[in-house]
Amino acid sequence: MDNRNARKLEEILIQVGLRIAKRGEGALFVVGEADYKPLVNQAVPPFKAVENPKLLESLALMDGAVVIDKEGKVKAYGVLIKTKTTFKNFGTRHSAALSASKKAELVVLVSEEDKKIRILKGGKMIMQLDALQKDIDKSVPGAVNLLESVGAGTIGVIGTSLLVPSLGIAFLPGVLVFGSAYFLGKLLVKRRKV
Repeated sequence: MDNRNARKLEEILIQVGLRIAKRGEGALFVVGEADYKPLVNQAVPPFKAVENPKLLESLALMDGAVVIDKEGKVKAYGVLIKTKTTFKNFGTRHSAALSASKKAELVVLVSEEDKKIRILKGGKMIMQLDALQKDIDKSVPGAVNLLESVGAGTIGVIGTSLLVPSLGIAFLPGVLVFGSAYFLGKLLVKRRKV
């Protein structure tokens, strides 16, 4: 998938995730490879997620995850992501998100408990958006720009600190970016120059 299409898919996933979170429901989107087992009959044929966000949202509300291939097509929905680790005080969706993010290109977790969107790459949480933040929808394009700047290898913390990372900086209202002080310092300097 080229950069423009990847950015559009990221934006759609965040927007759909925010709508789901605002209603107090949860979801899990996995872009790329994942080990999973279908929980429901896969009656809906593959479709491009960016072309039908309403159908994507409907499928995401089922139990299980939505798996999207690298070309942006919904490949499976209502699937159980195979996990090896569970985390004390966190639900199965969080464990599935962390496990899937180690193999997938991008994971978008929608938490029904705290109404936050968590974005994971490379087994690490890199960004969090608060669906209850006023005008959070206006921050989505900026969040996608930050996603493009973030290198998964340099940020995030694996393990039980998934929801309490060591460092987070808000660049936009309702958006936190997590990572090493060195990386975030470089990013801040880069943003000031713009």
